[in-house]
Amino acid sequence: MSALYPNFKFDIVKPCTESRARLGRLVTPHGAIDTPNFIFCGTHAGLRSMTGEEAKAAGADIVLANTYHMLVRPGPDIVRKLGGLHKMMVWDGPIMTDSGGFQIFVMGYEGTSDEIKHRGKTQTKKSLIKINEEGAWFYSYMGGEKIHLTPEKSMDVQRALGADLIYQLDECTSSAHGKNYHADSMRMSLRWGDRCIKRFAETSDGTQALYGIVQGGNYMDLRTESAQRINEQDFFGMAIGGYFGKSKSELHDIVAPTMEIVRRDRPVHMLGIGHVEDIFAGVRAGIDTFDCVEPTRLAGHGTMLLKGQPRMRINLRNSKYRGDDTPLDPDSAFHISRQYTRGTLHHLIQAQEPLAEHVLSMHNVHVTMQLFREIREGIRTDTLDDVQKQWIVEAKI
Repeated sequence: MSALYPNFKFDIVKPCTESRARLGRLVTPHGAIDTPNFIFCGTHAGLRSMTGEEAKAAGADIVLANTYHMLVRPGPDIVRKLGGLHKMMVWDGPIMTDSGGFQIFVMGYEGTSDEIKHRGKTQTKKSLIKINEEGAWFYSYMGGEKIHLTPEKSMDVQRALGADLIYQLDECTSSAHGKNYHADSMRMSLRWGDRCIKRFAETSDGTQALYGIVQGGNYMDLRTESAQRINEQDFFGMAIGGYFGKSKSELHDIVAPTMEIVRRDRPVHMLGIGHVEDIFAGVRAGIDTFDCVEPTRLAGHGTMLLKGQPRMRINLRNSKYRGDDTPLDPDSAFHISRQYTRGTLHHLIQAQEPLAEHVLSMHNVHVTMQLFREIREGIRTDTLDDVQKQWIVEAKI
């Protein structure tokens, strides 16, 4: 690894014999995690309905906060004054922050964001002003003030937040953009990456490691160009991000060949992917870590995750669970999942009791980590096919 990252290390412990999947170990100043692994989203420096200690008790190894939202509120100076993300989140393990690029896209082009919607707020005015070589200009969704985010400022903000693993600023494109736009945007993100590395090196104190982001939409030639260039840039890790097409097949058709190009000696993260089918496809392609709001967001909608269910989901709002005395997961090693019944959660959901979201969030974190423990064991014992069959089942007609 580069001399820029003296306190970070990534080792491939065991490659899979049947795919590009691998067991790895990612070392940071706040501890090491085994990979493949899942990173839980604490958008505003708070995991949804859980404390950091509760998330750890449920099995979480690493969490994430969003640079965009922390920049808008409370601001990097306040975060630094409060001791950084680790102290704010009461979390002594590794933390990741994204660059802010995805939220700029979502709130700018679509005018709304899931991180805002699930808190009962809506954004009707599209906030993006413009994006060019210098950076991005957008209106704050809080007070409406104009904010200018450059690659250098993204590094400075993430430095103040204090996460272990941070990201270059990039532009996230969509299906509304043609190939020429995707190409220009991807190459601009590469140049932004050079600027991020330069700023990172100027201020580095050994406590953070920087990831580059492979872009290019669903155009494989652009993905190839992006990955090859990022291979050469002085990043610690790499991430696969951006637009992958309108279907799962398009996503998988892009991710697998892209992973054939990226460097094998670096940790690779998949941005914003959390469906079980996509996780297995990503693991087989060589992805080491994933992040998504899904486990805790689903809890807020009364949905529990469970092995052996279609899409891993059970909707406890359904009236058939009224009076059901079956534990959330009778076979679970986690006390929350054994103690609370499906009928109890159905009642709490119907009563709009906040305890429902709390219990389901902890349960869903535990099930997600169970999935990744079994994936790692499947790679270790060369039984990943069997593990996948146990977790991905078809709905009964």
